[in-house]
Amino acid sequence: MVPIWSWLTSPASWAGPDGIGARLLEHLGYSAVTLLIAALIGIPLGLYVGHTGKGRVLVVNLVNGMRSVPTLGLLFAAILLLGPRLPGDWAFLAPAIGVLVVLAVPPIVAGAYAGVDEVDPAARDAARGMGMTGAQVLAQVEVPGAMPLLFSGIRSAALQVIATATIAATVSIGGLGRFLIDGQALRNFAMMGGGAILVGLLALAVDGVFALAQRLIVSPGLLASGARTQRTRGSRRRPA
Repeated sequence: MVPIWSWLTSPASWAGPDGIGARLLEHLGYSAVTLLIAALIGIPLGLYVGHTGKGRVLVVNLVNGMRSVPTLGLLFAAILLLGPRLPGDWAFLAPAIGVLVVLAVPPIVAGAYAGVDEVDPAARDAARGMGMTGAQVLAQVEVPGAMPLLFSGIRSAALQVIATATIAATVSIGGLGRFLIDGQALRNFAMMGGGAILVGLLALAVDGVFALAQRLIVSPGLLASGARTQRTRGSRRRPA
């Protein structure tokens, strides 16, 4: 543990374009772009399915299928297919982000869909009885009610993306994964251990930021309701 701490606290480890600071920013950049794209895809899709009930079986099966895709194998396949058609660093960066998006979309879709699905039907009926249109019901009743589970899906996706973004280093892209790949190549186990610790700490920090945002945005009553729903679902999964 002492060599790892020495590497983490050494000024040389933080200096230059290959230092911890630069790699941390790269890792955050890849993760932020991935989450933004995944949210733009997953949130509308999950809300649409939850609101209309259309394509429910298809989306659930598609989400489960995407979760089972081997990430590293998909990355190399994407590079072989897209790499020759893209210029410069984009030949590696675009496929890597695309694969991470595939990883991030399922929990976001599931969170948005489950959140809308858990909204009290009486609240929907009351909104329609007041003359609200379908879009107004979605925006003013279902989306606010879905926020706890929607945030849970986004937090889950963020953790998975930050942890898995280390695979970008296997195709010569930056990020904290460089410390794992380069450390292995140089047999510098302090660098490898330090890189792994940094990835874990970054994931915890980002999850903490999302947890704080969730507490600020979602009303306490909805947070308690979402927690009860998740506990109920967990108890249903336990074998009798």
